[in-house]
Amino acid sequence: MKYAIGTAALIVALAAATCAVAFYFSSDPAVKAAVAKGDAMEWLRTDFQLTDAQFEKIEALHASYSSVCEEHCRAIMQATAARNELRSQAADAASLAAADERVQQLRQVCETAIASHVRQCAALMSPEAGQRYLALVLPKIANFDHHAPPDLQLNEGHAHP
Repeated sequence: MKYAIGTAALIVALAAATCAVAFYFSSDPAVKAAVAKGDAMEWLRTDFQLTDAQFEKIEALHASYSSVCEEHCRAIMQATAARNELRSQAADAASLAAADERVQQLRQVCETAIASHVRQCAALMSPEAGQRYLALVLPKIANFDHHAPPDLQLNEGHAHP
C-alpha cells in the first residue's frame, strides 16, 4: 500500500510537469507576451490572428461600446446600492423583491448588450477565430461584476455584487 500511494503521487507529479512543459512550448510567444503585459487588445490581435483592418474595426467597436457599458454598470451599481439599503433597513418583502428584480433586469440588459457586442467583434474575425472567441468570451459574461466596462482582463474574474 505504501508503494501504491508513492507511485500514484509520482505519476500525478509527472503528469502535471508534462502538461506544464507542453503548454509552455506550445504557446505562441506573442500571445504569451501580450498576456504577461496584461494588454487585452494585443492579446486579442495576436491570439486570434487579426489583420490590421480587423483589429482597427474591433478596436473601434470596443471604444464605442465602452460608454454604453459604463452606463449599464452605473445603473446596476445604483440599483444594487438601493437594494442593499433596503436590506439594511429591513424593508418589507415586496420592496426587497422589487429591488432584486430591478437589479436582475438591469443585469440582463447589460449582459444581452455585451453578448451582442462580443458577437459583432467575432463577426469581424475569421470564422474559426470568431467561433473560438465566442466560446472563450460568452461564458464569462455572466460573471462580470458590473463595476466597469469589460476590458478582457486576462487573469481576473468578476463576480456579481
